[in-house]
Amino acid sequence: MGFQGQHIISIGDFSPADIRQLLHLAHRFSQQPQPDLFAGKLMATLFFEPSTRTRLSFEAAMQKCGGRVIGFSEASMTSTKKGESLADTIRMVEQYADVIVLRHPRDGSARLASEVSSIPVINGGDGANQHPSQTFLDLFTIDTLFPGRLETHQDKPLVVAFAGDLRYGRTVHSLLAALSHFPVKILCCAPRGLEMPEHHIQLARKAGVEICDIPDLATAVREADILYMTRLQEERFPDPIEFDHVKSTYRLTARLLRDAQPSLRILHPLPRINEIDRDVDSTPHAYYFPQAGTGIPVRQALLALVLGKELSHG
Repeated sequence: MGFQGQHIISIGDFSPADIRQLLHLAHRFSQQPQPDLFAGKLMATLFFEPSTRTRLSFEAAMQKCGGRVIGFSEASMTSTKKGESLADTIRMVEQYADVIVLRHPRDGSARLASEVSSIPVINGGDGANQHPSQTFLDLFTIDTLFPGRLETHQDKPLVVAFAGDLRYGRTVHSLLAALSHFPVKILCCAPRGLEMPEHHIQLARKAGVEICDIPDLATAVREADILYMTRLQEERFPDPIEFDHVKSTYRLTARLLRDAQPSLRILHPLPRINEIDRDVDSTPHAYYFPQAGTGIPVRQALLALVLGKELSHG
């Protein structure tokens, strides 16, 4: 797509070559600090929705490379409270910054922002729609854990199991689309009513991905190389009794991991609520906290590409 000056809105905008370019650059950032790369550059973080990892890792990524940050993490303290439109907010902020990172609760808000902005807009999550920087983070984590397994010619596909709320989880929607470029097999494990939306499944199958439903977490643990957990959202359940039943079925424990392959790694976009027991943290399979740490080199790579910054070779 050619990154410089471009918006980062949807994972569907990226080719396999784009993804490999970004992953390669993220690996370089993870190995070679670039303390002055963004000197003189200013990033605006506009977070209309709560965030811990995305906002802090973008800010850390910018500041560790010598850039500066402005923005907000609570929309109620901005002119939005007075009725200012998102488009007007973007037109105003572009006067101050070199790049905008936007999180917004409404699907399509990032695309709208990109249509009115003259500076790059990076989608930090728009409703239940897309979260492309999280997807790059997830791909980077998988590429780090299983080097070479995302190459196009493999005797055995990498098996990735998605578990939890697959209907409303924007992270799994984006990751499924991205993984469709690579030799993978996808397992879906979700409660009734929270299954992966059919159009996402059909797009993956059209790309040649084998994707199937599995009945329970025990099957995912036995068969997967990567188990990607997501939280069950209680607010989506019309019946509290049904939620209480389901949440125990979709709770990962150390005991359940006894039949796992030694190489199984558990990922989670976080925050977790009660879908991963604390006793899993001390197992060799847990990788969700190091996963969160990869947000810094991945987001440094994204910022470098859209700002047209080339790394020094040290």
